[in-house]
Amino acid sequence: MTFLDAILSYQFLSRAMITAAVVGIVSGAVGCLIVLRNLSLMGDAMSHAVLPGVAISYLLGIPTFIGALISGLLTSTVISTLIEYSKTKRDAAIGITFTTFFSIGVIIISMVNSATNLYHLLFGNILTVSKQDFWMTLTVSLVVLTFIIACYTPLKLTTFDPIFAEMNGLSPKLWQYIIMLMLALVTVVSLQTVGIILVVAMLITPASAAYLITKSLHAMMITASTIGLISAIIGIYLSFIYNVPSGAAIVIVACSIYAIIFITQTIRRKFG
Repeated sequence: MTFLDAILSYQFLSRAMITAAVVGIVSGAVGCLIVLRNLSLMGDAMSHAVLPGVAISYLLGIPTFIGALISGLLTSTVISTLIEYSKTKRDAAIGITFTTFFSIGVIIISMVNSATNLYHLLFGNILTVSKQDFWMTLTVSLVVLTFIIACYTPLKLTTFDPIFAEMNGLSPKLWQYIIMLMLALVTVVSLQTVGIILVVAMLITPASAAYLITKSLHAMMITASTIGLISAIIGIYLSFIYNVPSGAAIVIVACSIYAIIFITQTIRRKFG
């Protein structure tokens, strides 16, 4: 049976493909804002820190989306508080917070669940995406993308020129928190696709690749989303053909695209 036949025959596989594609698109768009604002480490922190929320949601029997989102927002609040009200450096505050949250999550899961389920949380298992997860991912991703399009101008201004933005009545700090909220939402909906550990790669790698070849924010977002989409489709295909973890396959494809762009740009600068 070919890959196309399998998609048409098995609903779980087609659902996995669509979910991965949507996550690739929204991760690329939000990732551009994260990269341009030098918040890559924050993306890493957010992806790890949602683990205790997922674990507690499992214990309480509620959707993991709720616990993960609360955990992500709490992480952002703790990091911001440490930076603002103490002499702790930004990178140190991020490192302290996310390692603490992640360790708490690992302990909780080790006490109530099996190592197999922990593995799926860490590295993703998109083939087990339920209908509820599918529609949740589509809804959240659509909301985030719509918000980015509707609020493109303030997002652009506060990213590139926060002083000018503040002079025009925009609050850079408020928009920073809004971006943190979008980061938390994308992180949560990406858990099933690529897992907690690899979600940061889908936020950073397509955006970084797009940054090398574009000169405007909207072009960067479109390019990054396209790279995320291509990575998701090819990654799912490789996962199906070679029976490897889907999340890792998607990330490897994204990194390969980045490497190709980087090498091409380097050769062009050196010999062009």
